[in-house]
Amino acid sequence: MSAEPAPLGRRERSKQRIRDRIYTSALTLIAEQGYDRTTVDQIAEHADVARGTFFNYFQRKEDLVTAWAQARQRRLEACMEESMLAREDGVTVHLERCMLALAEFNETEREITSAMLQAWVKAGRPLLEEPYAGRVFATMIEAGRERGEIAVDIDPLRAGNILRDSYLGLLYRWSQSPEPRVPLHIELREVLRIVLNGILSYARPVPYAPEPGTHSKA
Repeated sequence: MSAEPAPLGRRERSKQRIRDRIYTSALTLIAEQGYDRTTVDQIAEHADVARGTFFNYFQRKEDLVTAWAQARQRRLEACMEESMLAREDGVTVHLERCMLALAEFNETEREITSAMLQAWVKAGRPLLEEPYAGRVFATMIEAGRERGEIAVDIDPLRAGNILRDSYLGLLYRWSQSPEPRVPLHIELREVLRIVLNGILSYARPVPYAPEPGTHSKA
């Protein structure tokens, strides 16, 4: 068990409060008027700090995007750790809990999610950042494989990244839709069901599909 972190001193607590105020002000303004239209000067004024103070905590406005993504990462990892404490629960239950947590993050902060997600994509973060959600899913899938719930020939990380990619694709579409037809948590649960169960019906044989460039004989 890791040791508890040492409590912050008065100066560190004061710096943390200022950083939190700047970050919260930024998210409030970005949710109201979008990422591109929100300036550092506006954020500093809203947080009641000097412009230079902003740069003491965030070197660039783009660092707010990184901070937002990292906060999401910590929340998802905390959800995984809490869920995994219930060792009697199966892999499906653990994955459902994480999907529901992801849905809650986004549904309760829809405006912020929409604006920050656009900035995150525009900054190339999906390609540059480590796929942390894939690793979280992979941890649960690996535990399920060890208990015999997941086939032994399934690569947990590959399966985890499939869930991560499915989640992000769905999130992009959901966040840009003015009025989503289906709540995000229901769509994510359906994605999980499809990935876990597959899409083939094994009650009837799969028809033969010839390879490209070949022709079946009559």
